[in-house]
Amino acid sequence: MSDFPAAAALAPNTLPPLAAEEIILLGAPLWAWQVAVAVAGVLALVLLARTIWNPTPRSLRAWTLGNIAVNAGIAVTGATVRVTESGLGCSEWPKCTPESFVPIDTGHAAFNAAVEFGNRTLTFVVLAVAVITFIAVMRMTPRRRDLVRMAAVIPFGVLGQGVVGGITVWTDLHPASVATHFLLSMVMTFITVALYVRCREPEGKPQVSVGPMLHAISVGLVVIGFLLLVAGTVVTGSGPHGGDAAAPRFGFDIPVVTRIHSALAWLTLVGALAATVIAFRGGARRPVRISSAALVAVVLLQGVLGYTQYALGLPEALVVLHVLGSALTWVAVSRLYFSTSRLVPVGEVVDDGLSRGPEGPADRDGGRTPAGSSPAL
Repeated sequence: MSDFPAAAALAPNTLPPLAAEEIILLGAPLWAWQVAVAVAGVLALVLLARTIWNPTPRSLRAWTLGNIAVNAGIAVTGATVRVTESGLGCSEWPKCTPESFVPIDTGHAAFNAAVEFGNRTLTFVVLAVAVITFIAVMRMTPRRRDLVRMAAVIPFGVLGQGVVGGITVWTDLHPASVATHFLLSMVMTFITVALYVRCREPEGKPQVSVGPMLHAISVGLVVIGFLLLVAGTVVTGSGPHGGDAAAPRFGFDIPVVTRIHSALAWLTLVGALAATVIAFRGGARRPVRISSAALVAVVLLQGVLGYTQYALGLPEALVVLHVLGSALTWVAVSRLYFSTSRLVPVGEVVDDGLSRGPEGPADRDGGRTPAGSSPAL
């Protein structure tokens, strides 16, 4: 490796080194391995999706669940880029540098270039899952227009994420663009949760399947939960982890914005507790009870993590875990919201699960499911 710069000087057409320090693994630069892994990941998804031409309810559920995982996960890898100061490891978009699509001679440390480029290549995996899911939904018999519409939005959302990512680079990681990048991921996650829940139900019109108070709390939690995410991006945009040492900051007072963020988190916990009490005491359907209890658990863990990272001065690892907790909290909020209503075929009346027979709740398995599918969880 030590002879590489000299060789490059003697051969003008030879690619320059990755950066000041090139990372070589088994004779190949790290970025080449990252490209290979991304390509292998996409090919693996294609092989796993060999049944998309004849999808089953089980395989469709698996792909919609995968959509939730990758859309939430890309936000977590984005946080890794930010806390490692790798946001400008690739200084251009869609290229990595003005001369190359891969990280060569970026002017940044090779590690930073590798982290940013790795996050970019993961976008292709996210897009592949979205496209596969869309094809599977299109191939379902009978085809459902409601699922097609939701599945069609997701690939365009992923592409939109790439564009916002480019704007983030062009603005030198301005916190407003970084926040938009994260929040768009959360919007896409909300849609993927909707697709996951609705593909487990028959085609029909949505009808509220819980009492008005519980449904109102679930709607309020969506609003408060999104405000909680927004407040989190403001805290991040005012804190030390901007993605690059020279990245601009909002300049808000950290203790003040943190208190606002914390207040919204406490409000989310109160709402989750209220939903859980009402769901269990009122005999709500199993998905509602599970979703509300899961939300309480996630918010409690997220709160402990948030106070811990603040007390320790925002260590990088805990910041990434906190972003993961934010994504899981939002998934739980979304799941609770969609569990409070069900798709009911035209002409049928929704069973709210509150009527009881000799064996207990009428809707013990969690609600109506499409033919051939398992009960909703």
